[in-house]
Amino acid sequence: MATLISLILLLIPSIQTTTATAKPEYTIEAIRFGTIPQFRTASLVIGADPNEKLDIATIIWLIRGGGRTILFDTGYYRQTPGFDRFGTVDFVRPDEAVKLAGVQPDEVTDVIVSHIHWDHMGGISLFPKATIWIQKDEYQYYLGGAYQPGGKPGGELEDLIELLRRNVTRKVVLIDGDDREILPGIHVYTGARHTYASQYIKIDGTPAYVLASDNVYLYRNIDTKTPIATFDPVDRFANVAAFDRMIRLAGARERVLPGHDMLIFSRFPTRDRVAKIK
Repeated sequence: MATLISLILLLIPSIQTTTATAKPEYTIEAIRFGTIPQFRTASLVIGADPNEKLDIATIIWLIRGGGRTILFDTGYYRQTPGFDRFGTVDFVRPDEAVKLAGVQPDEVTDVIVSHIHWDHMGGISLFPKATIWIQKDEYQYYLGGAYQPGGKPGGELEDLIELLRRNVTRKVVLIDGDDREILPGIHVYTGARHTYASQYIKIDGTPAYVLASDNVYLYRNIDTKTPIATFDPVDRFANVAAFDRMIRLAGARERVLPGHDMLIFSRFPTRDRVAKIK
């Protein structure tokens, strides 16, 4: 009996440690805040029929768990002809769209920015209390060398100013590289090179999911192993290789979620604009 009690006592600290370090079982929702009509497919799938067009979804991703309310990307809201260059229809401003999932904008604790483009980072000012997570190389390039001779501009002035302002107020975290667990159970990965240092995320859990953002535009990219538009054409091979990595990380092809595919809202239970992924 004494030996049995001793074994139980030895196990108790281990059980307590496991409980204390347990990662959240996050919920995941895709929120369609608008639709870009009749977008040229060849701009999404390299080599597609140049005459083919399709409607694509503009999406922000809501992740909740562990006391945090997280957005992966923020969409955009400046619907001026020079800013919303693709003529979004059926539009709801992202800070209003999250309310459809029961979230107030000032309840968002964290925003993970996949990349600097206007349609993914253009709404960061709508979530004023959130900490912004972005790749260090992405931040430094687009607030520096991108606008020097030989650089490749990619951000919008209004968004870059807001990003700088948030950094000055200590509300930006610069992520240094690939395969980083930035929050419990949430990992970021680079390597797909849609922009200078774009990133995608894996959300641990039962099961895990990968949110690809523009590193995979459509399910078709993965299904046909056809690259997206990358930072440089030489990055296309690495982009396709990243598809296989995403599948391994998620554990199944169907758990890699592309950034603009309308099929998300038919493949998952959807109410109004909100698809319940998990």
